[in-house]
Amino acid sequence: MSARPPQGRRPGSTPRQPDSARQDQIVAALAPVVQGVGLELEDVEVRAVGRRLVLRVLVDSDHGVTLDEVATASTAVAEALEHTDVLGDEPYTLEVSSPGVDRPLTLPRHWVRSLGRLVAVTRSGGPALTGRITSVTDTEVDLEVDEKGRKRHVVIPLADITRAVVQVEFSRSAPEQSDAADLDADLDAADLDAADDVVTDDDADDPEGDDTDTDHHED
Repeated sequence: MSARPPQGRRPGSTPRQPDSARQDQIVAALAPVVQGVGLELEDVEVRAVGRRLVLRVLVDSDHGVTLDEVATASTAVAEALEHTDVLGDEPYTLEVSSPGVDRPLTLPRHWVRSLGRLVAVTRSGGPALTGRITSVTDTEVDLEVDEKGRKRHVVIPLADITRAVVQVEFSRSAPEQSDAADLDADLDAADLDAADDVVTDDDADDPEGDDTDTDHHED
């Protein structure tokens, strides 16, 4: 799910900084703002599209993120950007969204939030495998792997994992499947649709606009 509020231009004539330095400044400026609305700043990405910058901000929390929370974070981030020069004087578009289910698991907290889910893992020093996350520590993860109908547990150091992505499940055939697991699978599928949702103010003025809603504010 995502909100794409403001397009703007910062006043002044601050020269463009190297991408890494600019990203660090953006994180430092926006992390407290996102925390202030009860969420966590997962990542920021800055890229140039034509003559305009696109700033993508990912927010998350232990309970997930609703569309209303994304919209609230989007407004807070937009207001914060009005009082900082981290984007220099270039015009920009802000996109605030929550990570989709295809977001790679890169931090221990990502694994904790995905407990019970099926994940595909690529690792160094061992074959790729797919298993269900049963436990996580700061240094390793325990996966329940199904091999020809027989289940076994594989403990993998997080440092050995080069890529891990949650797999979308629409059904589970295991006899011990619970109603909660069914609901979780349904929510996974809904997350994929919601990841493309965008909050907008434009549709009221553009009844024949496209299917993507976007908040746009010109400075």
